[in-house]
Amino acid sequence: MSEQTRPLAVLGAFAFTTTAFPDERGVFLSPYRRSVFEEALGHPLFPVAQASCSVSRRGVVRGVHFTVTPPGCLKYVYCSRGSALDIVVDTRVGSPTFGVHDSVVLGGEGLPAVYFPVGVGHLFVALEDDTVVNYLLSQEYQQENELAVSAFDPELALPIPPDAGLLSERDRRAPTLAEARAAGMLPDYEVCVRAT
Repeated sequence: MSEQTRPLAVLGAFAFTTTAFPDERGVFLSPYRRSVFEEALGHPLFPVAQASCSVSRRGVVRGVHFTVTPPGCLKYVYCSRGSALDIVVDTRVGSPTFGVHDSVVLGGEGLPAVYFPVGVGHLFVALEDDTVVNYLLSQEYQQENELAVSAFDPELALPIPPDAGLLSERDRRAPTLAEARAAGMLPDYEVCVRAT
């Protein structure tokens, strides 16, 4: 498979796939290559402040998560084991794509990855047991900066499989996008663009 980059329906978000190098031992992949990223976005990947991973059983739903802006947080996400339906949600008030979502299946051939600009929400659904999702983040985790909106907000109508729904308590209590907007929780698009 050759390198591929495509913009997603959420303004500023991109999906990447990489070249696979198989042989009799298995396969070698590079989920991030600077040259490919720079060609798509016009700049190198952000300085990485934290690398994280989560391990999830089938049916786990994590998100929709986003970060208070400022400071905001850029994310580059891929799945190194198993598979996940990764969903990008525009939570930036004033964005031309506010409330729009797009999705990419992560894991498997080409090791797809997704880039999330500042202020864009992230959700994934583990499609297999022991699914490992890896994150490169521009900010270190600070609990007080982490926010969420409901994955099951009927207005968002996210493509979550009907058999998925194992959520954290935080995600179960998350407001709808409209409720979060009314409460002033959502990031401003212009502020997010300046923070990127």
